[in-house]
Amino acid sequence: MSSAPVLQKDFAQTAAALRACRICRDAPRFGAPLPHEPRPVVQGSGSARLLIASQAPGNRAHRSGVPFSDPSGVRLRAWLGLSEAAFYDATKVAILPMGACFPGLDAKGGDRPPRRECAPAWRADLLAGLPQLDLILVIGQYAQAWHLGRNPGGLTETVAGWRDVLAASMRPRILPLPHPSWRNNGWLRKNPWFEAELLPVLRAEVASALTDAPGKGIAARGPSPSSA
Repeated sequence: MSSAPVLQKDFAQTAAALRACRICRDAPRFGAPLPHEPRPVVQGSGSARLLIASQAPGNRAHRSGVPFSDPSGVRLRAWLGLSEAAFYDATKVAILPMGACFPGLDAKGGDRPPRRECAPAWRADLLAGLPQLDLILVIGQYAQAWHLGRNPGGLTETVAGWRDVLAASMRPRILPLPHPSWRNNGWLRKNPWFEAELLPVLRAEVASALTDAPGKGIAARGPSPSSA
């Protein structure tokens, strides 16, 4: 991660510009254009203390315009120990996917990876608009690659190393998580340490981030997810 300072931006202004963005449909740099009307879905404000760095909105979030408005969101809120009202309090919780629009479905009916045009164009300015962040939850391999760098051991090794990541000197602090999708039920069964050891710490860290004094500084821009 770079330690170079990032000029503070106004989150609301950047988010408004992002919501008007159509690069993945009108000027795609990676593959075919987005096959539907873009609808960027983000949440946040300059006072947010917690950032959920996720993958991309699903089909339900695309239709509703509300992030994690699906069963994955129900599981994620349970993991965090947050009510729906607290989760959607944009003054405290920011939600920034690596790709702000629903990327469409693949041949097997799963969500495609986040559009690769999005993060390089928008992420640094969005993060610069979140100066009070205390904790970033990096969900899934794409967010982990951006915020932590690529791990040859993949997602499991990254999440298994959560203690070292959380104890690192970087600010805001970072905690890696798997995606809460039902498609990861097998992963959760194979890795019972996640629920037994990481979840209690996760809930305590989230509660602390949302109640303690404001954090210091913003997250530096990480490496672009070049193979997303």
